[in-house]
Amino acid sequence: MNRRSMLVAYLLWFFLGALGIHRFYLGRPVSGVIWLLTGGLLGIGWLVDAVLTYYMVENENLKADAYAG
Repeated sequence: MNRRSMLVAYLLWFFLGALGIHRFYLGRPVSGVIWLLTGGLLGIGWLVDAVLTYYMVENENLKADAYAG
């Protein structure tokens, strides 16, 4: 598993967050599709993800580190 970049995740969130692209990048395809179909939960989810993206990146990186051994 590869570690995820905080910078890339936030750039995706800022420019394409309403489409859920950052969620696909962070290994969350189900919520990515929900964001894609609802416009980031009508923009509210996009704002909430300003904070949640940090935790999603950290979680993915912890999983990558555990997988690496």
